[in-house]
Amino acid sequence: MIDRMRPVRRLQRGIIILPSAFTMSNLFFGFYAIVAATRGDFEWAGWFIVWAAVTDLLDGRVARFTRTGSAFGEELDSLVDAISFGVAPAFIMYTLYFSDGTWSWVLPLVYVMAVVVRLARFNMEQGGEAKRHFHGLPSPTPGIILATFYPFSQTVFFETYLAAMPWPRIMGILLVLLGALMLSNVPYALVPKLSFKSARGILFSVWLFGNVLVAIAVPAYYFFPMFLAYTAWGLARSVIHGLLERLPERDPLEHGFDDEVPEVRPVDYGDLTPEGVRRPLNPIPADDVESET
Repeated sequence: MIDRMRPVRRLQRGIIILPSAFTMSNLFFGFYAIVAATRGDFEWAGWFIVWAAVTDLLDGRVARFTRTGSAFGEELDSLVDAISFGVAPAFIMYTLYFSDGTWSWVLPLVYVMAVVVRLARFNMEQGGEAKRHFHGLPSPTPGIILATFYPFSQTVFFETYLAAMPWPRIMGILLVLLGALMLSNVPYALVPKLSFKSARGILFSVWLFGNVLVAIAVPAYYFFPMFLAYTAWGLARSVIHGLLERLPERDPLEHGFDDEVPEVRPVDYGDLTPEGVRRPLNPIPADDVESET
């Protein structure tokens, strides 16, 4: 009986390696993005961040599929994400726009700090538990936005219509804004699972496959605008829902300040005589009544 159990234990240990292998692939792509940026190859640096996001998505799916999720895997994944989606995109932005010798390098630092805090909060709030949405912008999204900006800036559309804009200033504001959204409580939708059991699931699956085809066909036109739109949509939806929840049930202009609900008081007719005169509580004899004079 003991000999029969040994292969199962060995297989279990082998399966545990699979999610960690994807996590290490995430680390490889994130680190090599930094290497590519130091060589001036910002386009490939951006695509390596995209591949890091793909492996980051797969390691969790593999862990759930093989039922090998662990606290160690969660902590390892967060440490790797801090490099791939924090340090690497910030270094790309620093090399492109903020290496002029001034204090502008603080902006990429603020972004990295936001990523680290966001990942730590995620482990405390949602790590290891099923979640319906992300609390705050998930760190791979801003990482992809920042990393794929350079490939998008090399497109014909960008050079024709957007090249004249003050992009160093815009990217500085974007660094701070993305950091704030990561630390916020704005709910962001998860990537739903593929399903062919319902019409809605089939439509979503077709839509997802269409996005994959577009991403493969024209990646420079897809990733930066698409993930920027996802970020803006989550923020706009949260603002709209917040405003709808705060609307009063009745129009405040329809009522005045003096339109209060009248106080209801009980009326007791027990002390009234048939003639309508109230009986005194303690009748006083006439001899005891004092005169005002």
